[in-house]
Amino acid sequence: MKKRITFILLIVIILIFLVIRHIKNRESGKKVASYLVTSVTYICKDNKTIEASYYKGEAKVVKAGEMPIPSGSVKIILSDGRKLDLAQTVSADGGRYANNDESFIFWSKGNGALVLENNIEKSYIGCIIVAKDTGGLSNIYLDSTSGFSVRYPSNYLLNTVYKYQNLGSGRDISGVKFVIPNTLSLGSNLSSFDTGVSVEIIPMVSDCKASFFIDNTDIKTITDNGIEYSFGSTVQGAAGNRYEENVWAIVGTNPCLAVRYFIHSTNIDNYPKGKVIEFDKNGLMKEFDKIRLSLIIR
Repeated sequence: MKKRITFILLIVIILIFLVIRHIKNRESGKKVASYLVTSVTYICKDNKTIEASYYKGEAKVVKAGEMPIPSGSVKIILSDGRKLDLAQTVSADGGRYANNDESFIFWSKGNGALVLENNIEKSYIGCIIVAKDTGGLSNIYLDSTSGFSVRYPSNYLLNTVYKYQNLGSGRDISGVKFVIPNTLSLGSNLSSFDTGVSVEIIPMVSDCKASFFIDNTDIKTITDNGIEYSFGSTVQGAAGNRYEENVWAIVGTNPCLAVRYFIHSTNIDNYPKGKVIEFDKNGLMKEFDKIRLSLIIR
């Protein structure tokens, strides 16, 4: 009798072990099935940041006609030090992620993100993805109202009250400008007074095009790095000064957003020979291109 009881207990123990191992294997399988899709950084109001890593999980089987069950997740690191692992939930728009009691919700929509804590947007506001630094663009500017982020070199001067005023009375265009430092023009015929890159905004415009930002030019469509631009340029001269402008208006944006390159140089022939060198236009344009391509719209 005792041997029979011992045998039964042994069988029960083995079954329990097998069940536990099966559960662990299933959990392990789920972890393996989840894989990283992408990692991005968001910049928010007051220079707060969110590091987000998005994961895709194994598809969950549903009955015909039923809504699909989200299987993704996101791991986020907030600039205040908090780290959260959030499961994806059902959403009609964008990717919605939440903790168990939904006291913390992270909602990604396009290139923007919304953070709700106890259903209130209070700590992380106006968040937009930041482009990865391709080299030399360590500073980040966020305009959460117009909905864009852009990178620029740390030695450039930031002008947040900038207005473009060359189109005549009543046609000023507001925006932000990144002006080159004196060190970039030192000893050359390039002016550091107003040479730089600006991001300009015209509100309430549904058909965004370069002709809103620049006069007397032929407008053409250019696609660069997957972005469609309405492009225009002008070159003007006066009293030994040369002003070259390139405008890259981003098609389909509302408010209408454009990036302007403004290059102010002087006639090299007006200087004693050997006193001033011709500025490196190709190098300057490459740096301006990097700034333009770092622009991300919400």
